[in-house]
Amino acid sequence: MALPTVWPSVVAVVPARNEAASIAQTVSALARQEYPGKFSIVVVDDHSEDGTGALAQKTAEEAGGVANINVVLAPELAPGWTGKLWALNSGIEKARTNQPEFFWFTDADIVHAPDTLTRLVSRAKHDQLDLTSLMVLLQAQSFAEKLIIPPFLYFFLMLYPPRWIASPKSRTAGAAGGCVLLRASALERIGGLASIRKEVIDDCSLAREVKGSGGRIWMGLTRASVSLRRYSSVSELQDMIARTAFTQLDYSALQLVGTLLGLLLTFVAPVVLTLSSVPTVWLPALLAWCMMTASFLPTAVFYRLSPIWSPFLPVAAVFYSYATFLSALRYWLGRGGQWKGRAQAPGAN
Repeated sequence: MALPTVWPSVVAVVPARNEAASIAQTVSALARQEYPGKFSIVVVDDHSEDGTGALAQKTAEEAGGVANINVVLAPELAPGWTGKLWALNSGIEKARTNQPEFFWFTDADIVHAPDTLTRLVSRAKHDQLDLTSLMVLLQAQSFAEKLIIPPFLYFFLMLYPPRWIASPKSRTAGAAGGCVLLRASALERIGGLASIRKEVIDDCSLAREVKGSGGRIWMGLTRASVSLRRYSSVSELQDMIARTAFTQLDYSALQLVGTLLGLLLTFVAPVVLTLSSVPTVWLPALLAWCMMTASFLPTAVFYRLSPIWSPFLPVAAVFYSYATFLSALRYWLGRGGQWKGRAQAPGAN
């Protein structure tokens, strides 16, 4: 891929709410970006209660580039906005004085390799992209993470195949919110983040708006950027899925029933039927289970897990079915879209 002759200016915007455990590593990694063009960073402290803002400021000073790293406090959350989008919008407003060509939205729990921004900008310029996104490597260290996290990527790519995302002929639009490079002109064209201010699944909503306005988008995978967020228990993973699962279904009870049936029939029924004593049933069922296992194997390899994890995809499917139902139940109880102490789903408050 040919490198740009002129490197555009970029401002990284990092929304951070109660991220004391990771913010120092995140800011340090951003400060070490080997980007040839003009680059600055805005960390938006979203009213953290654990000293996130102070840690970010200390890290900025230790990095020796205080002029290029600004730590700001987000205004009080405006009605009708979700928390992350409001923090991102606050960072954008702070960065406008620099008139960047691109904004780089990245989460406060991600460590990027030093060449990440260079690679993002190179692809965006070469392919004339308005939105360029990378799905970073999530943690898969504990037993629970190994069982649940790789299937998260597997199911996500089923919903948002990268080829469909990149194709102008397809209506599919998706992105990974932990790492999004967005052209400033594309943001203006869609009316800014205000156009998606109520969205819980902000990354895919942003991609949809950009693609719908005629923009080109792309999403890829990387091992070079790593999420620091750990899920030490099954309940934490359950909450991670339940936060957005029912939102993905447009809060529709009919889609919920269809999704649960689809998951159980596709991923669980073959395992159950394999135990049948009737050869005409268990042989096709076993074949289906084997095909399912083979389709999941590349995802396990991506996470550098043993192939032995692949046959356990149906167990993960049962877990995702439960978490999806829980997501709907929380929404109906007025606690949908929970994140960092906020219930953000429409009608949840």
